Amino acid sequence: MHDSVRPAVVLGALGVVFGDIGTSPIYTLQTVFAPGDPHPVPVSTNNVYGVVSLVFWSVMIIVTVTYVLLAMRADNDGEGGIMALITLLRRSSAPRGRRVALGLAALGIFGASLFFGDSMITPAISVLSAVEGLEVVRPTLSAWIVPITAVIIVALFLVQKRGTAAVGRMFGPVMVMWFTVIGVCGITGITVHPQILKALSPTYALGFLAGHFGTAFFALAAIVLAVTGAEALYADMGHFGRRSITRAWLILVFPACTLSYLGQGALILDDPANISSPFFLLVPGWGRLPMVLLATAATVIASQAVITGAYSVASQAAQLGYLPRLRIAHTSESSIGQIYVPWINWLLMASVLTLVFAFRSSTALAFAFGMAVTGTITITTLLFFYVAHITWHTPWWLLALGAVPLLTVDLLFVAANLTKLAHGAWLPLLIGLTAFTIMTTWQRGRRIVTAAREHREGSLQEFIDDLAAGRPPTTQVPGTAVFLNRGKQTAPLAMRANVEHNHVRHEHIVIVSIQTEPVPRVPATERITVDNLGHGDDGITHVTARYGYMETPDIPSALATIDPADTEGRLNLDQASYYLSKIDLRRGSAPTMAPWRKRLFIATSYITADAAEYFALPRDRTIIMGSHIEV
Repeated sequence: MHDSVRPAVVLGALGVVFGDIGTSPIYTLQTVFAPGDPHPVPVSTNNVYGVVSLVFWSVMIIVTVTYVLLAMRADNDGEGGIMALITLLRRSSAPRGRRVALGLAALGIFGASLFFGDSMITPAISVLSAVEGLEVVRPTLSAWIVPITAVIIVALFLVQKRGTAAVGRMFGPVMVMWFTVIGVCGITGITVHPQILKALSPTYALGFLAGHFGTAFFALAAIVLAVTGAEALYADMGHFGRRSITRAWLILVFPACTLSYLGQGALILDDPANISSPFFLLVPGWGRLPMVLLATAATVIASQAVITGAYSVASQAAQLGYLPRLRIAHTSESSIGQIYVPWINWLLMASVLTLVFAFRSSTALAFAFGMAVTGTITITTLLFFYVAHITWHTPWWLLALGAVPLLTVDLLFVAANLTKLAHGAWLPLLIGLTAFTIMTTWQRGRRIVTAAREHREGSLQEFIDDLAAGRPPTTQVPGTAVFLNRGKQTAPLAMRANVEHNHVRHEHIVIVSIQTEPVPRVPATERITVDNLGHGDDGITHVTARYGYMETPDIPSALATIDPADTEGRLNLDQASYYLSKIDLRRGSAPTMAPWRKRLFIATSYITADAAEYFALPRDRTIIMGSHIEV
């Protein structure tokens, strides 16, 4: 979307994209050496060098190489993220690789499901870790940490419906200040123990892994916290462009985070007691309270990034048929990507507050956090290399040179996080499995309902032929009627009911089919296709309205773009009546799905957004006609 690199775009990327990964230094090293960890890393000179080196090279390999240099080159018309990779896989038409592509697409849906877990845990751990700085400023304030965190989180979710456009303009400068401050604080820490710079050598990371594999392996479960938010770089590529995100990462974000980790390592080497809160202890006493406030602002921005990401993933999943139609509000007239999904918002708020009150500290939550992150990263890496093969026809032997070492690193992190299953890592897996089950059940149920509906609707062409022949006898009334339908082959249920039961048809009829294309957005010039169905004189017109998976359909606006010459000027769309078919789902005895999945599918259907509102139909001119289908 943004190919050129403009300072304003880079600043915007800093405010939206890097909040999560940029606040990781607050809690990463503290978690690695935390005494409450079930597999604590003993504080020693060699271990500190090894851990800091592992953090640096993990960020280098996963973020810089996997995401910035590789994955961000695989885009779907400029859009990135795991949903874009799934769309590219679904486009794969080679019969031989079709089954593999569908299997990987299902794996991708599980990766997207894990992202929902990430979007619940990130606000909880980020804001908690920032507010915990109060304990460093004044230990007596420790009892207020959880209540203050809860108030900030409630406020954050309450303002979502207003949109982030106004606040977003402040995000960039705040994050520039954040990265500048943590970089400077890191430098002051390095001056205490300059030898920490040796940790930049990969020999310390490899030596730590080889010489103390047991300790290093368990440490990976906490070290992965340094790369949380890597998926945001890729997912938000459509808003800011690959070059702007790459420039911001390499010039400011990566150096600032590296300096902070090195400074914290130097501080721990100087006094092992500093493991209690190395990030805040890097700051001079007079600056700690302002740093807590700045950290809180930065973590709110980090939370905003994943909340927006969750809206985007849910919206795309609904458009691709993995979730019901959701009510979506566009919060900005100038920015396409700014949306608000109320149902997802309140679900996230309830989940985040539950996590804050259940875990009560960022260290306890960290055990759960890594599992969602490592799962999504591994699946993204796997999908990228397959997409690289089918899209660019890169030979497998060449891909293996990159895929094997990168997937080995990813799988090491996954294995390390699996050791934390009993200590919280089960949580994101449970959230991911739940979301995955809901999405795949909805996709399967939707196919069953569509097949049953098409059978009941019957052939559109035959229906029109019968109308032309006067079967059944109908009375023609003046005006234009618009019927929404799923395709061009079948007759809309509402239209069939109007003719067969009311014996009425309108003088001019428009049948509209909404088609979701496997691209983010469809150009306005390609939005509408008009077809008179071979009956130019019977007043029936078929219109196909095409939308991308990141767009929300607006049917009246789309119809307003029809060239009057295409319909001989017959349509009076300003006074048209809109007809919708509402399907009531019932559990049947046919063995289409397991009974529990039928119940889940019907329960999920209750969150479906009101069709009239979703398609922007005028309420006072919309008629809804009911029908029922057994699943």
